[in-house]
Amino acid sequence: MNTFEKFSLSGQLAIITGGAGLLGLQHSEALVEANAEIIILDNDNDSLKEAALHFLTKYDIKICTLYADITEEKDIVNAKSKIFKKFNKYPNILINNAAIDAKYESNNKMNKTRLEEFDLSQWNKEVSVGLSGAFLCSKHFGTEMANVKKGVILNISSDLGLIAPNQSLYGSEHLEDQLQNVKPVTYSVIKHGLIGLTRYISTYWANKGVRCNALAPGGVYNGHSDEFVSKISNLIPMGRMAEIDEYKATVVYMCSDASSYMNGAIISIDGGRTAW
Repeated sequence: MNTFEKFSLSGQLAIITGGAGLLGLQHSEALVEANAEIIILDNDNDSLKEAALHFLTKYDIKICTLYADITEEKDIVNAKSKIFKKFNKYPNILINNAAIDAKYESNNKMNKTRLEEFDLSQWNKEVSVGLSGAFLCSKHFGTEMANVKKGVILNISSDLGLIAPNQSLYGSEHLEDQLQNVKPVTYSVIKHGLIGLTRYISTYWANKGVRCNALAPGGVYNGHSDEFVSKISNLIPMGRMAEIDEYKATVVYMCSDASSYMNGAIISIDGGRTAW
C-alpha cells in the first residue's frame, strides 16, 4: 500500500456522536470524503434530518442517522443493536464529539457561568454528555472493536484541554465582577478529562488492536464579534481563529491507517496558541 492509499477509509464504518452539530458535521464530511460509510448519532431529530439532507444534496449519498441520548446507556445499547441489524457489523471508527455548548443570560445580580454561581445540576448535565457519554460510547463500541482486534477511537478535546481558559477573552470592562462572562468550569474539566480517557483507553486495549487518540482543536470562527476575534487572535501566533474546515484532513489522518502507529497521542491544532 502506498502512502496516499493509507489515508483511504474505504470499507470502514464510522460513528460520530454529535455529528449533526457545527464541527460534528465537518468530521462527518471528512470521513465521507475519505470514502467511509458513516453513522451520525445525535439527540436532535431536526438536526439529524438536516444532516441527512445535507449529505444527499452535497454528496448525493444517503447516510445513516440515529437518535440517541448518549447519557443513557440503554440508548447506546439500542443504537448498537440497530447498527448491527443494518450493517451486519459494528463501527470500527468512533469519534466522540458530542458536547453541550452552554449559554447563559445574566440577570442584574449574577452571571451563572461564574464558578461562584455555577449550578451542580448544570455541571452534571454537561459532564454527562461531554465526558460520561464519551466513556459509555467507548465502552460499548470500543468493546466490539477489541473483539475483532481492530478499531480507532478519536476523542475531540480542545486547546483548553491543555491550558486554562483566559477569562479576559469573555469579559467586559463595563461590567462588575459578578456579571462578567467566563468560560464555564465544565468546559475545561470535560476537555481535560477526554485527554485522560484517551490515554487510559490507548493503553487498555492496545493489545487488542484498538488505537485511541485525541484532537485538541483551537477556536473556530463562527460569527464571533470583532472584539472577541481581536482578543483571541492576539493569543495565537498565527494571528487568527481556525476556519471551519481546517481540521478535516487531520481527522482523516487520525482515523486512517496513515496514523497506524499513533496511539495515546494528543494532537494540538491551534495556530500555535499552546506553544506560548
